[in-house]
Amino acid sequence: SGMSPWQQRPPNGSAAGPRGNGTARAGERGGAASVAIPLTMMLTGVAGNALAMLLVSRSYRAKGSRRKRSFLLCIGSLALTDMLGQLLTSPVVISVYLSGRSWAAMDSSGRLCDFFGFSMTVFGLCPLLIASAMAAERALAIRAPHWYASHMSPRATERGLLAIWAAGAAFALLPLAGLGRYALQWPGTWCFISAAGGSALGAAFAALGLLALAVTGACNLATIAALVARCRAKAGARWGRIATETLLQLLGIMSVLSVCWAPLLVTMLRMLWEPTAAPCQRGEQQLECHLSLTAVRLASLNQILDPWVYLLLRRILLRRARQAASAVSRCSTA
Repeated sequence: SGMSPWQQRPPNGSAAGPRGNGTARAGERGGAASVAIPLTMMLTGVAGNALAMLLVSRSYRAKGSRRKRSFLLCIGSLALTDMLGQLLTSPVVISVYLSGRSWAAMDSSGRLCDFFGFSMTVFGLCPLLIASAMAAERALAIRAPHWYASHMSPRATERGLLAIWAAGAAFALLPLAGLGRYALQWPGTWCFISAAGGSALGAAFAALGLLALAVTGACNLATIAALVARCRAKAGARWGRIATETLLQLLGIMSVLSVCWAPLLVTMLRMLWEPTAAPCQRGEQQLECHLSLTAVRLASLNQILDPWVYLLLRRILLRRARQAASAVSRCSTA
């Protein structure tokens, strides 16, 4: 997800243009003030994801990490994907605000809009798919350890991640191939899949996103059930610590994904079911427009929160996790 939706108003002029679907009010603040939030969020997101990748790299090379390498590859790939999304979308938004001109004035050909929409789609869909793959990988590791040991390997995980990225890129290329289109979105600072006329591509994006969230939740519930079963079987304290650590990471990322993405995905489906809704126009204070913008803002937080959730769980909550794991390992004797 990109950083652009955090500003309610474009710097000047309207959002209408060759690819626009509405207009927005002129900005009330200068470009320097407007650009502060996306710039700060970009720096925060890049720093967090870079730090997460560094920690993953160290853990991957550490002794005794062989059984967790597939999971670490998924975590590192999630951080890399989020960081690339930041680097490809935020500079565009910052440039729009610093220029003091409307998007339409800067992008009369619509190519920048296509690029931005492509980036938003790829780096919005891929993290959802990677998170569901992470949840499935941990569920298999705990519920089917023998199958996991004989079939899963870092190389297989790498192939799976490459397939996710390829599928996300192929989906995002569909509008450029004539199936759907990218359009400038209200309030004129970002581009995404057009919902005009009930876009099938928009419905597919929302359906895939919700499916990924459902798979993530189902796999985590299966993992929780397996952890409870191991607890009753008097599993060792070391296994309980590792399992609890992994579960906390997955639940944290799942919670962030759900809170950040579910509102936008549901909003997209609502817009497609009600295509006759009036577009956001200059000077109007439509509640639906602001609710939609809030949903996009939440989605834009995902790539910033993911690494910090991972870092917090790794560095701050693990002490409590170890205590909880010890209690879990003794729960059957209580």
